[in-house]
Amino acid sequence: MTTHNPRVSLIPERDIHKTPVMECRELGIDFGGLTAVDDFNITVAPTEIAGLIGPNGAGKTTIFNLLTKVYKPSRGAMLLNGRNTKNMNTIKANKAGIARTFQNIRLFKEMTVLENVLVGLHNEMDYRLFDAIFRLPGYWRAETISKNRAYELLSIFNMQDDAKRKAGSLPYGSQRRLEIVRALATNPCILLLDEPAAGMNPSETGDLMENIKKIRDLFQIAILLIEHDMNLVMGICEGIAVLNYGRLIAKGTPEDIQNDPVVIEAYLGKELGNADG
Repeated sequence: MTTHNPRVSLIPERDIHKTPVMECRELGIDFGGLTAVDDFNITVAPTEIAGLIGPNGAGKTTIFNLLTKVYKPSRGAMLLNGRNTKNMNTIKANKAGIARTFQNIRLFKEMTVLENVLVGLHNEMDYRLFDAIFRLPGYWRAETISKNRAYELLSIFNMQDDAKRKAGSLPYGSQRRLEIVRALATNPCILLLDEPAAGMNPSETGDLMENIKKIRDLFQIAILLIEHDMNLVMGICEGIAVLNYGRLIAKGTPEDIQNDPVVIEAYLGKELGNADG
């Protein structure tokens, strides 16, 4: 059933008795007296694929910045596996299990594909500074383990043969995949994808949909995505939250959202019209 109550949660049956991976409670932020996000309430289950949609300027990326601690909220709270993240910064939030990609790709383009993934693996690097400075056996063991893990992650997306290429030389779709691989290297419990299909052709978008489901199933993590491609959103998301002018206006299943008159009036009708045209 469609609801306009921002406190109602949609939890997949398989996760019904598990602690939510993420809970936002009355989250809000103001900039210079202007309210950008207000009374934002969502619950994301441990293995849920969830979507956050809405018009441009609705506040979606601002919410991602709140969740990853780029911004400090003016009010409300965000819990990660039941733990309040109030005192976390971006580094601590990442180590606690929040990883993200960006609307505009942010790879180290002059570094190789392998090196980009190794950057993501910094949370798992296990050696002392002394070992690194003097290149002692502990350092080389950790480096070998990290490289093996990087190749393992790349192989999931059939990118292992690109390991020595510069990241900036990859085709656009491959750069998108690499950014996701790098985020997965931080060992997250929830992955935030900011418009992952932006700039992709229909074939690449189809592959992305399969990869997102593959990530969820293989890593058993939650995925929250911002996306304007309604075919992708409706095709893979189990629960969808709709944002308009910084406030939630609806939550529901894809079918609920597609048939919600408030959502259609605010956003969806225009987007579906663009997709058809």
